[in-house]
Amino acid sequence: MSNLVETRCEPRTKEDQYYSVEFEVPSATFAYQFRIWNLSSKGICVVVKDDSDLLKHLKVGDVLNMKYYPTDSPSQIHLRTEIKHITKEEQGRFKGHTLVGLLILEKQTSDQ
Repeated sequence: MSNLVETRCEPRTKEDQYYSVEFEVPSATFAYQFRIWNLSSKGICVVVKDDSDLLKHLKVGDVLNMKYYPTDSPSQIHLRTEIKHITKEEQGRFKGHTLVGLLILEKQTSDQ
């Protein structure tokens, strides 16, 4: 029996089960892979350097098929995901970076 106490301000969501995400943007030449950050009030997001070419290819409302990697399994799962926000951070931990907010829409396929 565990004596761990949940200290998060907000309840965990299904998005917490993923460690990283990989996706391709049709107008870009390669796939991108990022660690997933769950920043509570901003939801899940990826952190992109301000000078990354990727930011030229994304816009709020885009829906992409993204490959998610679970924290507890070597498998991967493809999920339709919407870009919810693109927020440049001017200060704090992510200064010099842009947060790209993700909203998982629905399950597509599962690869084992």
